[in-house]
Amino acid sequence: MPLLSSNPTQQCRWRTFNTTAELEQATTQAILQTALLAISLRGAFHIVLAGGTTPRHVYESLRNADADWAAWHIYFGDERCLPADHVERNSWMAAQAWLNHVAIPRTQIHFIPTEEGARAAASAYTQTLADIELFDLVLLGLGEDGHTASLFPGHELANTTDAPAVIVVENAPKYPPQRISLSAHRLSMAHKVIFIVSGAMKQQAVENWRDGIAIPAAAVSPTNGVDIYLEAALLAHTR
Repeated sequence: MPLLSSNPTQQCRWRTFNTTAELEQATTQAILQTALLAISLRGAFHIVLAGGTTPRHVYESLRNADADWAAWHIYFGDERCLPADHVERNSWMAAQAWLNHVAIPRTQIHFIPTEEGARAAASAYTQTLADIELFDLVLLGLGEDGHTASLFPGHELANTTDAPAVIVVENAPKYPPQRISLSAHRLSMAHKVIFIVSGAMKQQAVENWRDGIAIPAAAVSPTNGVDIYLEAALLAHTR
């Protein structure tokens, strides 16, 4: 059974795993099971991908999955304002690890076009998302400072009901300083949200989260709550 916790806006289900490999396997299975359910209920599966290094092995494991790829629609939670083929792009990582190797129709893979400039990219992606009421699954990571997607401490989180779907992030504390991110409000508009958290350097962020400190990750608050998949060692010294 997962450990449950909540703050005034976010219900958390903490699901612990003994090893990173077990965490990654569980995440892969959750993605595939959520896809099966969404396709059976609604005929399509709309998933938002996390960037960074943590989900790479999950994406690689999806290459060989027996999935109805024609029904998958891919979106991104954030992107770095870099050239389209830059190795630091979230889209580049996901394409190399997974998307280039499966039969998802190219028209159903929705990259954030940051190579066109931040404002133009935010406007274009807002239009891309306009007809999607709720995502079926949103994958998110957690930074050492508590950030998720490109929602950083001390920056706009856009978690109010009137917040835009997509925001431009300037002066981000990590390279590159200019990014595009789905707002906390738009990331919350999902049937299911899974955070994938691994690495000892995340210990303090996890502790802050569980202590009710308002880190950016806590601003994502879907109606159904969030599932946090993490290594058991990260809870060893928390309450």
